[in-house]
Amino acid sequence: FVDIDAATWNMDAGSLARAIDGAKAGGLTPRGAVIVDIFGRPADYDALLPIARDAGCWIIADCAQSFGARTQGRSVVGMGDIATTSFFPAKPLGCYGDGGALFTTNPDHDAHLRSLRVHGKGTDKYDNVRIGLNSRLDTLQAAILLEKLAVFADEIEARERVAKRYTAALTGIVQTPAPSNDLTCTWAQYSVVLPEGTDRKALQLKLHDKGIPTAIYYAKPLHLQTAFEGALSDPEGMTVSETVADRVLALPMHPYLGEADQDGIIAALTGTLGTVS
Repeated sequence: FVDIDAATWNMDAGSLARAIDGAKAGGLTPRGAVIVDIFGRPADYDALLPIARDAGCWIIADCAQSFGARTQGRSVVGMGDIATTSFFPAKPLGCYGDGGALFTTNPDHDAHLRSLRVHGKGTDKYDNVRIGLNSRLDTLQAAILLEKLAVFADEIEARERVAKRYTAALTGIVQTPAPSNDLTCTWAQYSVVLPEGTDRKALQLKLHDKGIPTAIYYAKPLHLQTAFEGALSDPEGMTVSETVADRVLALPMHPYLGEADQDGIIAALTGTLGTVS
């Protein structure tokens, strides 16, 4: 496991290099890197990809929250050997149930993935040449996504406007997301890091009483999950991930959030913070 950057909350390049070296020192051979675009912000691929490639790793770009985002003019779904995205209803481009997509420019990967999504079929659908899944996106969800895709670019712009208003109002009060001048962010979530010593649960309760929902993404880092107990991570520790997980808070975010409602959220947050330290 790799620690995150304190400003962007995405994978930290220095930590990736240390984790690779640590895995090798532990007798392991690094095979791949999964790079996540957290909250819809593209990771620093220019820094991360050379490190992973030099180690002989394949790359999966986890664009579950960032479909539609671009970095330095490039789409995030073109960054890895394979990119993934999610159409879960809470995502920027969401259907009405579960759904997702995979992207690749490699014909061999394409054929393999298409086989896996339909039970592992070969050239004949009744000849299963590998163990696969039933991962087909149903027609109803596809129809919904096609209609929403038609307005998706406008919604990304609207999300950016909402995010900029939050950042302008909250900078210096909480830690806001790092500036995104050289990239397009889809703002799947607008999360902030609360000041040290803030009673997050008390803050959430007070905001809830004022009709303002909040959420925590994510309360427990992966390296602390029971399922991964004993797994290797950055030899220097996962301090940033643990600190951010303890203090992060997601505010209401969607492309149709009106300015008056957003101003009310901002006022409630700033007015309540000092009362829950």
